[in-house]
Amino acid sequence: MSATLSSTRDVVVTGADTRLGFATAQRVIADGDTVIAHILDKNHADETVQRLQATARPGQIRMVQADFTRLAEVDELGRTLAAEFDRLDALINVASIAAPDARTHTEDGHELTFQVNYLAPQRLTMALLPALEAARGRVVTVTSKLHAAGTIDYSDLDRRRGIYTPLAIYAQSKLALTMFSRSLAETGPDGLTSLSVHPADFEIDLPRLRSHRAAPLDAAAALLVHLAAPGTPVTNGGYYEGAQPSNAAALVRNSRARTRLAAWSNQLAHVA
Repeated sequence: MSATLSSTRDVVVTGADTRLGFATAQRVIADGDTVIAHILDKNHADETVQRLQATARPGQIRMVQADFTRLAEVDELGRTLAAEFDRLDALINVASIAAPDARTHTEDGHELTFQVNYLAPQRLTMALLPALEAARGRVVTVTSKLHAAGTIDYSDLDRRRGIYTPLAIYAQSKLALTMFSRSLAETGPDGLTSLSVHPADFEIDLPRLRSHRAAPLDAAAALLVHLAAPGTPVTNGGYYEGAQPSNAAALVRNSRARTRLAAWSNQLAHVA
């Protein structure tokens, strides 16, 4: 795909084996574009691709897999896509999890939710920047309005001490992700557009907080694809609740706080 011109757009959707990720990938297909569908769990790969192919034309789906609980797999995915695609029109960061009930750490040594919801998408996005820059592309990142309740404790980002509460852990991960999205708009390459969005009127990752566990996600998926389209007017670096711009948490608006988080993240990537 990188060597040929095409009238269709190439759109990466992470977490295509999650409910919102799958609905988003379906929407990209319905719009006639090519979806690079990222699968978190290899055990779901065949089923997910078969379901997507039911409405796709030949060659419209490129399936890739990386377990976000393993940063080596995230880095390998980034290298693979960067080598295959000279241009990427959009990256829609959907992959996300709710915090587990008990304190959990990955083999990389990070708190599980912080790694899956922030570290992994941050690293993948950075790896794909050259291809996104070439297309003057967009990065649309799914966050949560609960990010406003989060805190960033650099002395214990992996939450090895103190009281563990799943909601606080989840909020921290979404705060970091929203801060990254804003920083990317300000420090990323010229022509790149980055924004974060809480796409529904309920917490998609936290079914325990809502009664409509199986609520359809078609409208949320359509919104993500709409925001990722080049003709859609958006605020670069903006935070959206649904289709409307909204006020992000104070730390998201604090350039010094975002610079500190970026320095910490980049140092971690260099160590790896």
